[in-house]
Amino acid sequence: MSDEEKTNLRLYRKYIVDILKPSYIRDFMVEYLDQDVLEQISSYEDNNSVSRAADYLLEKVCVLETPGWYRALLDALHSAGYIGLYEALQQGDFSPLEGIKEHKNLLGKIEPSFIRQIKPSELLLHLQDCLMERDCEAIQNKEERVGDIAAAVLLTECLKRTDCVNWFKLLKTALFECKFEFALRLLDPDDPSLPALGKEDDEEKLGVIETTVSIQYREGSDDEEDGLLQSVNQLAIEPGTAAPPADGETSGCRTGEKKLRKYQTELAQPVYEGKNTIICAPTGCGKTVVALAISEHHLETRGQGSKVLFMATKVDVFNQQLQLFTQYFRQREGDVDVRIQGLCGGQGDEVSLSIVVENNDIIVLTPQIVVNALLTNDITSLSCFSLLIFDECHNTTGKHPYNIIMSKYLDCKLDKTGDTLPQIVGLTASVGIGTFKNQDEAVQNICQLCANLNTEVISTVEENIQELRSFVHTPEKEFRQVEERKGDPFIRLIQDLMRRIETLAKSLYDIGSLSSIQNSDYGSQKYEQWIVDVQQKCRVLILDDKQQESRVCRALYNYTEHLRRYNDALIINEDARTKDALEYLCVFMEEVKQAGNDITETKLTQYFDVRVVQLRELANGCQYENPKLIELQFILQEKYRMEPDTRTVLFVRTRALADALKRWMEETDCLQHLKPKVLIGRGKRSQLSTSGHMTLNDKKGVLDSFKSSSNQSKLLIATSVADEGIDLPQCNLVIMYEYVGNVVKMIQVRGRGRAKDSVCILLSNKKERIYKEKMNMHKEKIVEKAVLDIQTQKPQELHDKMCVLQNQDRLQRQQKRALPVRQEGDFTLICSKCRVNTACNSDDIRVLQGSHHIVLDRTLFSRAITKPHPKPIGFCGLVKTRKLFCGECSLDWGIVATFQNIPDLPVLKIESFAVEDRRTETMRLLYFRKWREVTFTIKPFKISDVPHDWTPLDQ
Repeated sequence: MSDEEKTNLRLYRKYIVDILKPSYIRDFMVEYLDQDVLEQISSYEDNNSVSRAADYLLEKVCVLETPGWYRALLDALHSAGYIGLYEALQQGDFSPLEGIKEHKNLLGKIEPSFIRQIKPSELLLHLQDCLMERDCEAIQNKEERVGDIAAAVLLTECLKRTDCVNWFKLLKTALFECKFEFALRLLDPDDPSLPALGKEDDEEKLGVIETTVSIQYREGSDDEEDGLLQSVNQLAIEPGTAAPPADGETSGCRTGEKKLRKYQTELAQPVYEGKNTIICAPTGCGKTVVALAISEHHLETRGQGSKVLFMATKVDVFNQQLQLFTQYFRQREGDVDVRIQGLCGGQGDEVSLSIVVENNDIIVLTPQIVVNALLTNDITSLSCFSLLIFDECHNTTGKHPYNIIMSKYLDCKLDKTGDTLPQIVGLTASVGIGTFKNQDEAVQNICQLCANLNTEVISTVEENIQELRSFVHTPEKEFRQVEERKGDPFIRLIQDLMRRIETLAKSLYDIGSLSSIQNSDYGSQKYEQWIVDVQQKCRVLILDDKQQESRVCRALYNYTEHLRRYNDALIINEDARTKDALEYLCVFMEEVKQAGNDITETKLTQYFDVRVVQLRELANGCQYENPKLIELQFILQEKYRMEPDTRTVLFVRTRALADALKRWMEETDCLQHLKPKVLIGRGKRSQLSTSGHMTLNDKKGVLDSFKSSSNQSKLLIATSVADEGIDLPQCNLVIMYEYVGNVVKMIQVRGRGRAKDSVCILLSNKKERIYKEKMNMHKEKIVEKAVLDIQTQKPQELHDKMCVLQNQDRLQRQQKRALPVRQEGDFTLICSKCRVNTACNSDDIRVLQGSHHIVLDRTLFSRAITKPHPKPIGFCGLVKTRKLFCGECSLDWGIVATFQNIPDLPVLKIESFAVEDRRTETMRLLYFRKWREVTFTIKPFKISDVPHDWTPLDQ
């Protein structure tokens, strides 16, 4: 069976990689994998490469020979909460997971607008059934540490990785109940009860632009006689307007009559020959210009009925590319107009794509619009297009909309439907996708990308490489490793508090025995994983003495929660200023005090209060400034002293850090002259951010200020929004502040430094991050050799490889699975914190609308306490009125709601309870993070089930 099991894992690899977070099945990995493999997986995951970590895990699992490993893997998935994934592997049926891809892609499409319309902490109450408990905790921590937007990004990422088939319905319910009407409108624009999008929202959130273009274009400069454009960035005319004549401009000159640079013509040649092609060339070489010329050539050679579809992955890049298309094409007397329309965001749902295609020659849009149109049969086939251009085509993997579109394409091809399929063109700076260690593995990954895009040609610059190098400047790479803040007394004080709490916890119970995760250094991600695991194990801890069990479990819950918060503060202190970390702790302690605490919590808050004055003095001082900030200041001072006109892009991982660094520079005398600006994704103002949300106009203003020669701004602090697609030709210094990703991201970020003699510096206090970036540089060379390998393969050999890969992927899409069967039996819900208070029996629970779990046992209120709900709102007839807490320890149990005039129905969240299985003689406790994970049967809610004597609580 082992070979069959490994085949299944390889067959379902994409599903697993897109869902699984390896650290959640740590126990399995510790038992079956070597330590160096564990460290590599942790390294990938710690560096925000969860899919890469999962892919690497599968790679290592598929070579295991230890008996029982597959069963252990399934058990680990079930125990961790991956019920959907567990059942899919168990049954060999992945159709339900395939079925939820549509809504995940929709969420990905609207994410830039969606994240600024929500407050994650309010939604989490209603999303317990589709999110892991530790994900919920991470989102809450993120919101408390760095604000709403960062937490909203994390929430959407978690939703896009969920294996809950009911997640989309739960999300809509949550949005309605929390009155996030605009966010719900984005998800369901056809609901007439929701507010329509106003005119003011059009530019920022929906953006539909339709133009028939008629503009003039300037001849190339003397030093670029063969160039179509000096730079794509030179185009700065508003869509639908005419360019003002420039000196020496020939007013009748049509853009298409200009020649491409020789290397650009070389890149386009296979496309002109009608071949499906991936164009792979460095950032800044003018791939978009090549796409413009390809589009014009296609329209001219294919003639009437030809349709070009250009797709961009990000809204910001979409707007930039649409503007370039509208500026490139013009009408000359006697010529037929080239009709162009752009679609992005929610307009893809409100405007029929089939009508847009019928009435235009070129359509520029974000890819989810095509996915939605195919799903709704607005367009029945991709055959309505004659050319598809995928910008940043390396994204054509996994559940990305690009890959969904190409799956439809490949189904038509393999099914031999007879449809005339469009020509495919992909644009990218690197095809180095996936995880690989050597050239053979890189070749396999690139072949997979080619198979996904149905392209058998990778076009690179070979004959005109010297010309390319004369136009494209690759920044010199430097590494600056700084010491960690080990000598900082703030760190020592926090660590002392953590050691004291750990000692108290261990005096009650050997918490080290509860988790197989090694207790790593304070302030690390591994320590947080250990704490989360210990806290989960405490929920089902069983002792002979029940009174002692209650006392121990309750105290351990409090100890571990405080340890988590202190660990978070150390992580904040590592990248930002100490005062930001202290503020995070102060907010948490104040919340604990206001909630009403027990003896243990009182003791823990007193520990903090005794040290808070000393901590504040340290935070307000400058003696122990963050070494990274000191090194950053040195880099900037030296660079601007030598080159005063330097333009810098500083890449950071979060919006909150971007804002913190901006404040730090503005408060540092020697850096104030840089007039730093922040470029972040669009989102509402967060608790720790003063930069607020950024509209498209805001971003345009920031970029114009940075690009101008008037010294308005010499430094741009940016998140990932700027690492792909946005042109910054003036930039000659790129600083990566703990900002490390994969090979593709490295190339994209480095490519922001386009000026001559540019420098790219990685600043980090982590050896592993610097090592990873150096490995990325090594892998870049491996990719180049792999591409050459593919280019020299015989056409038939490459064709055969692609056919095999395409058929494997198709088989994967066709997998089916059966519905799970739950058990009948006697189960009791016990408060997981105090472990003495019983909420109800499983027979008393009913499920309403597939997501709300209501208790019909009226005596529950004798064991619970309620408080007025701060936001008494409702959805689909269910109105929440109060919050529900354990009467013994005040743990949050859920809410009290009214449904169809039935008042005070308790609605529970399962993560607050340990579930006792009373079918066995020996006490057995179970823990579930989501209702969908429970193993016992829950009956549907019926009005007739409600007792006749059911009355409101206040009567």
